[in-house]
Amino acid sequence: MKKFPRLRFLLINLGRGLIWFSLIAAAYLLFMELVYKNNPEVWLERLYSKPLQIYAIYFVSEFLMGIFPPEFFMIWALHKSSTLHYIFNVAFFAVVSVIAGYSMFLLGKYLQRRLYFRFLQRKFFRQFMPQVRKYGLFILVVAALTPMPYSATSLVVGSSGYSNRLYLLASTTRILRFVVYGYIIYQTHNL
Repeated sequence: MKKFPRLRFLLINLGRGLIWFSLIAAAYLLFMELVYKNNPEVWLERLYSKPLQIYAIYFVSEFLMGIFPPEFFMIWALHKSSTLHYIFNVAFFAVVSVIAGYSMFLLGKYLQRRLYFRFLQRKFFRQFMPQVRKYGLFILVVAALTPMPYSATSLVVGSSGYSNRLYLLASTTRILRFVVYGYIIYQTHNL
């Protein structure tokens, strides 16, 4: 593994991402067992009576550095309606996430040439920039597949000067995350 530091970085961080995913799943299962199970009608009415608000929250979350994990919205979509509706929702969530990431990447490319952003880079991204330079787009793949903030990573990768083509190639792994996690959520909730 010493010969392949990028592969090692990818595997270690994918492992960390799986740990975070497990923690999120455990918190969700605890919520379902301790809170939701006792009074599901109240929660269903609160969550499903205003779907436009849920979509708006997801949209804002993805553009503001991924405040909420997309898996919560996938679970919401699963309980909303039919399997086909769930598939369309997961596809919608994936498209919004990729567009948000690409928008942040373009913003990073734009800000890269601005003096005040260089100051912000040194002040706030000082620890993150050497990793981006060292591991390149592997860090974007890790962010695309794990709970690491994808939009924020896209912003930093864009400000590092990577090409659009390489970014788009690496960001296709984000769609893979939605496919795999969407399938896992579907299988675990339809038993």
